[in-house]
Amino acid sequence: MSSREELAARQAELLRALLAGGPPPAGFDSGRVAAEVLALRAKRRSIVADLRPDLFRTLGDRFRPLFDAYAEATPRTDGTGYRQDAANFAAWLADRGELPRRRWWSRFTR
Repeated sequence: MSSREELAARQAELLRALLAGGPPPAGFDSGRVAAEVLALRAKRRSIVADLRPDLFRTLGDRFRPLFDAYAEATPRTDGTGYRQDAANFAAWLADRGELPRRRWWSRFTR
């Protein structure tokens, strides 16, 4: 394997550890990798909260733990933008019954 291929493989390992819950690559401090995972998840959570303040308001104190469960179960993939991530989170919540059902008359009272 060439040094370029080795580097690409190590970078892929690091990305899996940071974004998809993979183990830290050999030679990386597991505590630092874990801290970075938390920081990246917090950034993702904050952006989704900004994009979907309705979800943030509706869920209140449940937003963070629910988002963290979603993020752990569904890492962002290459090409998935934050707007799509926010929509996927809303769908994930709805599938689990975490959002209140909209009443038919609510669309007339907005």
